[in-house]
Amino acid sequence: MSNPRNGDTKPPCLPRNGLVKIPTQPNGLGSASITKGTPAVKNRLCQPSSVPAILSPALAPRSDLPIPSLASPLSLAALAGVSSPPGASLVGLNSSEATPGAEHPSPERLPGSPSERQLAVDEKILNRLFWYFSACEKCVLAQVCKAWRRVLYQPKFWVGLTPVLHTKELYNVLPGGEKEFVSLQGFAVRGFDGFCLVGVSDLDICEFIDNYPLSKKGVKSMSLKRSTITDAGLEVMLEQMQGVVRLELSGCNDFTEAGLWSSLNARITALSVSDCINVADDAIAAISQLLPNLAELNLQAYHVTDTALAYFTAKQGYTTHTLRLNSCWEITNHGVVNMVHSLPNLSVLSLSGCSKVTDDGVELVAENLRKLRSLDLSWCPRITDMALEYIACDLHKLEELVLDRCVRITDTGLSYLSTMSSLRSLYLRWCCQVQDFGLKHLLGMGSLRLLSLAGCPLLTTTGLSGLVQLQELEELELTNCPGATPELFKYFSQHLPCCMVIE
Repeated sequence: MSNPRNGDTKPPCLPRNGLVKIPTQPNGLGSASITKGTPAVKNRLCQPSSVPAILSPALAPRSDLPIPSLASPLSLAALAGVSSPPGASLVGLNSSEATPGAEHPSPERLPGSPSERQLAVDEKILNRLFWYFSACEKCVLAQVCKAWRRVLYQPKFWVGLTPVLHTKELYNVLPGGEKEFVSLQGFAVRGFDGFCLVGVSDLDICEFIDNYPLSKKGVKSMSLKRSTITDAGLEVMLEQMQGVVRLELSGCNDFTEAGLWSSLNARITALSVSDCINVADDAIAAISQLLPNLAELNLQAYHVTDTALAYFTAKQGYTTHTLRLNSCWEITNHGVVNMVHSLPNLSVLSLSGCSKVTDDGVELVAENLRKLRSLDLSWCPRITDMALEYIACDLHKLEELVLDRCVRITDTGLSYLSTMSSLRSLYLRWCCQVQDFGLKHLLGMGSLRLLSLAGCPLLTTTGLSGLVQLQELEELELTNCPGATPELFKYFSQHLPCCMVIE
C-alpha cells in the first residue's frame, strides 16, 4: 500500500475473486472486509487498487484539492457509515496527527469553477463513475461528501458482496470501560442480505439480531466461522432470522447433532458444514429429514460414513443439484452407490479428498449421474486412467473436471478426455505422470476455455508451446511448471493474446 509520507510504493494487489481486506491495526479497528460470494478455498487477501484513470478533466486529481487517497485504510465505523467513538482515530493515522473536528471538504466548497463543482456532484455522472471502483474504494469515496455517500449507498453498488465482521469489531468500548454494540445502520441502508460473523458467541448473535434492522426478514445468508455458537444459539438464530435460506457453519465445535435436529428449518436451501467435530452420520440424518427443499449441500466431515449417504429422501432426489463431499475419508464405493441412487439429479459433484473411492466408484457416477456438469475428483489417489474412460464415455454434458493430485493419471487418460466436446475447464494440477505426449491429445479440444497444468514436472517447453493451437483458451495456469520459461510466456503473449497465462 502506498505511503505518501515516505515515498515508499508497493504495487497494488488487484482483487481477482472479490475479496477486499482492510489491514488490521493495533487499535483493533479496520479488520472488517467485504467479500464476494465465492468458494472460500479460493479467497485471497487483497489491498485496494489505485484509482483508475477514468476521471474527466473536471474530476481529475489536482494538487491544490485535498481529495483523500483511496489507499487509506478505514475503520469499521466508516465502513458501516457511522461516526467513530470519541477519541478513536482512523486506522493508519496516529492520534497525534488527527485534527479534532476535521472533515473532508465537500465538492461544493472545493476551488474551481461552478461547472466543475456541479459536475462533481452530478448524480447521473456519479452513478456511472462509481461502477469502476472496488468495494474498498467505494467505502473511502463514501466519506468525501454527503452527495457521494447518497449515491454510493444505493444497494445496487453492493450486490453480491458479504460483509465479514469479527467479534471484536461488533462493540465500541465506552469511556467507563463498558461495551456498546456498534450501529449497523450503514449496512442496512446498503441493503446487505448476507453476513459472515467470525469468532462470535450466542450473546453476540443475539445482539446482532437486535441491532441489525433487516435481521428478521431481510438477511438471506448467514455464515459463522470459528465461533462458539451452541445448540441454543443456533436454534435462536434460525428461529429469529426467518429469512435465512443459506447457512454456513465452519470451525464451530460447540454445537452438536442434537442442535441441528432442533434448529434446522425447511426453508433452508443451501447448507455448508466444515471442520465441525461433532458432525457425523446423525447430522446427515437431520439434514435429510428436516431440509426437503435442499438444493446444495457442502460437507467436510471426517466421521461421515457410507450409511449416511442413504438417508436422503425422495424429494431431495429431485431438488438437490449440488453435493460436495470434501475430505470425507470414510466414504467408499458403497457410499457412492447409496448417493447415486438417492440423488440421481445432481449436476455438481465433488468427491475431493475421498481417498477410498476407486475407479469402480467413478464408473457408478458416470453411469447414473448423466446430468453432471461439474465433477471434482482431486486428491483421490486411487483414480486411474480407467476412471477417465468411464467419464468420457458417459458424461456427455460435463463442462468442468478437476483431477488435481490424481497421481495415477497418465497420457492415456488424457487421450480419453480428448473426445469430450463439452468440456470447458480441465484441472490437472500436480498430475506427476502427465507428459508432452498427453498434451498433444488436448490440442484438438476446441471447447476448452480453462486449462491448469500447475506443478506438472514432466512437461517441457516444447510440449507446452504446442498449446498455442488452443486459440479459444481464456486462462492457462502454469505455476511451478519447470518447462514454463520466460521465453515461453513471451511466446504465449504473442500467439495467445486473449488468454490470461498465470505464471
